[in-house]
Amino acid sequence: MTTASVNIEDLRALIAGVLEIEPEEVTDEAHFSDELEIDSLLMLKISTRVETTFGIPENTVVISGAKTLAKLHVFVVSKLVGETSAGPVIRPRPLSDPAARLFLFHHAGGSHLLYRGWAAHFPQDWELCLLEAPGRGQLQALPLIDDCDRPVDYFHTAIAPLLDRPFGFFGHSMGSLIAYQLTRRLHHEGDPLPDWLGVSAYGAPRVEASADGRPHLMSDEQLRGWLRDVGGSQPQLLDNDDVWRTFAPVFRDDFKLLDTWAPPRAPEPLPVPLSVFGGHRDRLIGEDRLLSWQAFTTYFRGLERYEGDHFYLMNHRRPLAAAITAAMRSAAA
Repeated sequence: MTTASVNIEDLRALIAGVLEIEPEEVTDEAHFSDELEIDSLLMLKISTRVETTFGIPENTVVISGAKTLAKLHVFVVSKLVGETSAGPVIRPRPLSDPAARLFLFHHAGGSHLLYRGWAAHFPQDWELCLLEAPGRGQLQALPLIDDCDRPVDYFHTAIAPLLDRPFGFFGHSMGSLIAYQLTRRLHHEGDPLPDWLGVSAYGAPRVEASADGRPHLMSDEQLRGWLRDVGGSQPQLLDNDDVWRTFAPVFRDDFKLLDTWAPPRAPEPLPVPLSVFGGHRDRLIGEDRLLSWQAFTTYFRGLERYEGDHFYLMNHRRPLAAAITAAMRSAAA
């Protein structure tokens, strides 16, 4: 069975069959033991049925600790995705012994394709690692994630073996938040830290409520109009109803992640050099919000702005790559 055929509805029906209840009673977030009253014997029966049906190793479901249907679905798909060598790290120019690695985090509603072609503009002995969030690209079989901690967990596990040499993080828009939170996670757990962190088109965390709209709560027409104003989305995606229906859930889940994230109160400044980038005509993030990143690092490397809107980077690959390369080299010196 391929990962594309692992549907959460199949798992729902399987569990309902074991429990002899209607599938709609097995909601995504219902806790197995507390709400569905699944005891250890029933859980073993479900585990065996899942393993047999989807062809994953024996006894792995119970050991996984999955307590809800949504978490079980993530686990089953991740096992099969792992077996087919698909994963969240795309390396367009793999190197056996790179001098450095640069991890690139994409924007809301996007994928690793934001950074397609970037490798050509960086040093030949650097390895670029493009991060792909679940629910898109090679990982379409994985469920979308609308909570910031979960992609941080996911990427933390994925990149851990690759932190054996100098490395840096660069994130655009939502990717900035994920890169920042992942750096905080590495710092908290005593793992290797990036030599440099770059954030693009995203304001520093602030505890007070934002005056901005909450895109994940907008109607379809409002959201499509908002995306047109922001720029960066292809017209055929926003203007074609069939295409929009395919991508709308990705946008909504990513924007929910951003809209509902609770910033840390008085976080300790990171001991990592941090640079900020933005577009002069970005309607979402002004200069003051970009400069507010100064309080989140012990070594602020400054703000660089380019001509363009929220997706200014699409037209400035070469100079942006040069700026990133210089910043990483300076930080590592």
